[in-house]
Amino acid sequence: MSHPRSFTDKFFLVIKGLCMGTANKVPGVSGGIVAFVGGFYEEFIYSLQKINAKAFKLLLGGRFKSFYRYINGSFLTLLILGMLISYFSISKLLDYFLVKKELLVWSTFFGMILGSIYYIGKDFDYWKKKTFTAAIIGLAIGVAISFLSPAKENDNLIFIFLCGMISVSGMTLPGLSGSFILILLGNYVLLLVDSVNALYDTFSEIIVGDFSFTSNSERLHTLKILAVFTLGSATGLVTLSHVLSFVLKHYKHITTATILGFITGSLGVVWPWKKTIYKIGPDGSVLLDSNGKRVIMNYERFLPDMGVLENWSAILFIIIGISILLLLDWYGKNRKA
Repeated sequence: MSHPRSFTDKFFLVIKGLCMGTANKVPGVSGGIVAFVGGFYEEFIYSLQKINAKAFKLLLGGRFKSFYRYINGSFLTLLILGMLISYFSISKLLDYFLVKKELLVWSTFFGMILGSIYYIGKDFDYWKKKTFTAAIIGLAIGVAISFLSPAKENDNLIFIFLCGMISVSGMTLPGLSGSFILILLGNYVLLLVDSVNALYDTFSEIIVGDFSFTSNSERLHTLKILAVFTLGSATGLVTLSHVLSFVLKHYKHITTATILGFITGSLGVVWPWKKTIYKIGPDGSVLLDSNGKRVIMNYERFLPDMGVLENWSAILFIIIGISILLLLDWYGKNRKA
C-alpha cells in the first residue's frame, strides 16, 4: 500500500491526523470515524499491523530504511505528526469552545456523526440476516456504553496500562470514543488533562533551562503515569490492529454492519442537550482536579425547548456538522472522477 505521495497528499494526511487527534480528545467522538470517513481506515489498520516481529528484526538489525518502508512509515509519520500538532493547538482551542459554547460544539459533533452514519450506510448493500444481527448487537453495545456510570479515579500503574490499551480503541474502532471510555474508567482527567498538562509544563520549563521539576515528586509521578499510559496505548494500538486486520479481511460486511450499529448507538454520548453532573465530595462540595476543574461524573440528557433561540442555533450547527460529511463525500467522489 506504500506508494509515492504528492505534496498535496502529504499535506492532507497531516490534516487528517489533525482531525483524528482532535476527535480523540472529545468524549463521545472517535478518531476511528475520521479514518473511516476519510477513506484511509484500512491503510491505517494495515500499517499498524506491520509493526510486528519482522519490523523489530529490521530495526534491531540497523536496516532503518527497510523498516520505514515495511511499516508504511511515511503514512504513519504524517498522520502521527498531525495528531501531535492537534494536541497542542486545535485541542486547546476545542477546550476553550467547550467551555464558552458547549451546546454548539456538541451539536456540530452530533451532526458529523449523523452524517457519518449516512456516509457509511449509503453504499452498504449487504443487508442479510447476519449483518442485520451484527448491526443490532453494535447498536445495543453503543447505547449501553452511553448510559454507564463512571468509576473512581485510579492511578495504579497496571490499571493505567490497561486504560491505555482500552482507550486507544477509539482510534481503531469507529464509533467507540476512547475519551468517553476513560471517563467511564474514572481516569479521563488524570490521563488526558493532568498528564498532558504536566508534559506541556515540563517541556516549557526545559526550554528555558529550568530543571526544578526533577525534585517535584508529584510531577514525576504524573509523568510516570503518562509514560505507562503511552506504552499501554502503543501496545493496544498494535495488538488491536492485528485483530481488526484479520476481522476486516475475513468478515468485512459483518464488521461494517457492527460499526454502523455501534456509531448509531453512540449518538447518545454526543446528544447536545445534556446537563453535566459533577462529582460531589462527602461534604457536599464539587470535587476539583489538580487544575481546579470540576470532575465530570456523567450527563443528564433532556429534549430541547424550541422556544429558546440558542436551541435553533444548535439545530443549525447540527446541519453544519452533517454538511461537513456531505462535503467530504463530494470531495471523495470528485477526486475519484
